Amino acid sequence: MTHKLIAVGLFSILALVCQQPASGQGRERLSFNSGWRFIKGDPSGTTNALAYYARNQPKKDNGVKQALLASASEAGLTAGQEDLGKDVPYTQPGFDDKGWRSLDLPHDWGIEGPFDQKLPGATGKLPWAGTGWYRKTFSLPASDAGRRVCLDIDGAMSYSMVWCNGKFVGGWPYGYSSFRLDLTDRIKPGADNTLAIRLDNPEGSSRWYPGAGIYRNVWLVKTAPIHVAHWGTRVTTPEVTSEKATVSILVTLENQSAAEAKVAVATEVYELDANGRRGGAPVLKMPPHSKKEFTETGTLANPKLWSPESPQLYLAVTTVTRDGKPVDVYETPFGIRTIKFTADDGFHLNGKRVQLKGVCNHHDLGALGAAFNTRAAERQLAILKEMGVNALRTSHNMPAPELMDLCDRMGILVMDETFDCWKKGKKWNDYGTLWDDWHEKDLRALIRRDANHPSVILWSVGNEVREQGDAVKGPEFAAHLESIVHSEDPTRPSVLGSSDSKASYNGVQKGIDVMGQNYELGGYGKFRAQNPNIPLLGSETASTISSRGEYFFTTNCLPVSEDKAQGRSDFQMSSYDLYCPGWGWVPDNEFKSLAKNPHVAGEFVWTGFDYLGEPTPYNNDSSNLLNFHDAAGKANMARELKELGKIRVPSRSSYFGIVDLAGFRKDRFYLYQAHWRPDYPMAHILPHWNWPERAGQVTPAHVYTSGDEAELFLNGKSLGRKKKGPEEYRLRWNDVVYEPGELKVIVYKGGKEWARDVMKTTGPAAKLVLEPDRPVIRADGADLSFVTVTIADKDGLLVPRSKNQVVFGISGPGEIVATDNGDATSFEPFQASTRKAFNGLALVIVRAKAGQTGEIVLTATSGGLAGAQVKLSAVKGM
Repeated sequence: MTHKLIAVGLFSILALVCQQPASGQGRERLSFNSGWRFIKGDPSGTTNALAYYARNQPKKDNGVKQALLASASEAGLTAGQEDLGKDVPYTQPGFDDKGWRSLDLPHDWGIEGPFDQKLPGATGKLPWAGTGWYRKTFSLPASDAGRRVCLDIDGAMSYSMVWCNGKFVGGWPYGYSSFRLDLTDRIKPGADNTLAIRLDNPEGSSRWYPGAGIYRNVWLVKTAPIHVAHWGTRVTTPEVTSEKATVSILVTLENQSAAEAKVAVATEVYELDANGRRGGAPVLKMPPHSKKEFTETGTLANPKLWSPESPQLYLAVTTVTRDGKPVDVYETPFGIRTIKFTADDGFHLNGKRVQLKGVCNHHDLGALGAAFNTRAAERQLAILKEMGVNALRTSHNMPAPELMDLCDRMGILVMDETFDCWKKGKKWNDYGTLWDDWHEKDLRALIRRDANHPSVILWSVGNEVREQGDAVKGPEFAAHLESIVHSEDPTRPSVLGSSDSKASYNGVQKGIDVMGQNYELGGYGKFRAQNPNIPLLGSETASTISSRGEYFFTTNCLPVSEDKAQGRSDFQMSSYDLYCPGWGWVPDNEFKSLAKNPHVAGEFVWTGFDYLGEPTPYNNDSSNLLNFHDAAGKANMARELKELGKIRVPSRSSYFGIVDLAGFRKDRFYLYQAHWRPDYPMAHILPHWNWPERAGQVTPAHVYTSGDEAELFLNGKSLGRKKKGPEEYRLRWNDVVYEPGELKVIVYKGGKEWARDVMKTTGPAAKLVLEPDRPVIRADGADLSFVTVTIADKDGLLVPRSKNQVVFGISGPGEIVATDNGDATSFEPFQASTRKAFNGLALVIVRAKAGQTGEIVLTATSGGLAGAQVKLSAVKGM
């Protein structure tokens, strides 16, 4: 029960702000990731009893639905609901789980495979569907008596149900949501305690690979009975200039003690440095107030404004004292900036127009699957920033909390997305089945969790929802969701990713603050004419598809087809960056459209990285035979299909990414870099220059550059100088006749040399080269080094068409977590210590063992090639 609080504003307590409450008295947030046991599947005869909807009885609640809803409400569970699952052996503390697998979180059981050709390519051919159980036995010190103890789960896929010491305490169906469960009435301080967590991933619940398991971090949070509530601060900056900023902090307190209490609350603000460390002296002290929920306001002189170029962060430290002693200290990182979307001039940050140069990303981390890893996410964002990205769309769901922290720190604007569908689902078991009961809870939870992140500029309430074309339900749902957004956060607008032109005039657009258009090339001007007062952005653009290092040549008179539906062969896509599905466009066309429509705030490209599932254009099983360019391959496939008795999709990941699944840059990376970073001297030639079978044949050469003019040379002979024309974003020499040797480009800008690039014909594969992205990593069991494996000739040049099998070994306090090569058609297990290179490259992901320091030696061998090794260091701290 929550009792009355009387908060007293006393300036004299400000000196206590920096005093952390003593252990056992105040707030502790402890990682709860280690020491779990796991098993797939339910004990015999129990699946139907614990299903959200009873199997074979669609939409019939068997008690689970109401129990989960009750656990997410203020009323809480009834006595009868606490007994849910009492007859299931896995829920009971006395159950012997020693035969279960031991592991640490985050964990994704689906990525462990094996790949199964009978499973859909759309979800990665991985076994993510089904049920799984996690159990953990832990001790709490006797000094925790009288404290509140909560379990925070950042994400669990999906339909999570949690028991503590045999009693059901609650859960949450949506696998992307973060949530808290109060364990206080179920734990036993000074004794052993047992948690049991069941997850259920129904088939037909996702359009892409969703992952499985407790795939994000878990925390045990301990507080005094009087404390700042969960997500209990909200920082806003209602007035900002270069001279001063008004900082307002809404604080919500909870008193879960047995009596009324008289407390005092105060907040101080500190600057954070680039490493997240706070300065020694506060830059602002807030005057306290006297309510359970109150706003503290202060003025900060000469604020350092947050932006992608200078992501300055501050830290608000809120201290709650009782009888002169601190009982809770709650820290809130935030940034100071202003945002504004306009119908006439796009997006403004800190009073200046900023073009959104964004990408959409799914939540998986390639070979690591959905199991979140901060370093892996940081690596992705760093690669995208190198390309010129300043914005990210979390398509099509809530991201991990740590991803938001990274965007704050690294300076990336975020469209924070919630739903892929509304009530009318896209799959038979997707979020549409939860919509009526959970959409408001999920949307409010996201906003409450992420509202203090300066990187967030938009709350996306949906993507290509089926209601968008409905002139009745569409506007009704849009307005309803917008009202929820505004009630939680009046400082940021809502947005919808629309793929139906009817949503631009049927009333949906009036229920959304900012309209997002997916693939509406040529529609930007039309939307403005219809809606002159509504801001607009390209919420999903391009959908160009390519395979890194693959180049195909047509057999007609044109060596490279300009037909966007072409460029396919052997279940790969040509990397001339001219091909896309019917709804998509090449990057150049979107660049042109945005240049003609400066009122549009910018774009979010589909996608930044390749992701698991959705291997378009090879989703359509019935057309697969048409994708073979030779009769022998077609015949072999036909025989295999006859044996299997069904058509299979021979791909497990997408081709949309500007960067492949392993994190290797495709050619398209440099096209975007050239356009988005015009002041960065760069040039990039494609294709590679190893084509012995094309001697004497026309082999087009293209150049991506931030310069405006270039001259191309083949073996020292000029092939002509070309200048970019209006609305031209790449330079093409389509009549180059192949001969081995050196292809070189010299680029000019403003008449002066700007950049160079060289593409050489290599010798045969001779050796392996290993290159880590970080030679020193933390020995914490989580930090990673991503090691690139290159198949090289004797001179160290990448041999572009090599696909050698490479075997890896490791010694010292480290382990190989995963391997990959970026090939969408590869079905080698991600956990294998052997991997074929794909067009000259492979990847090894190495992790240091927790608590073990020293030298880690990674070796690579391949038949007929000189092997390689690289030394890494595992250290404490960093």
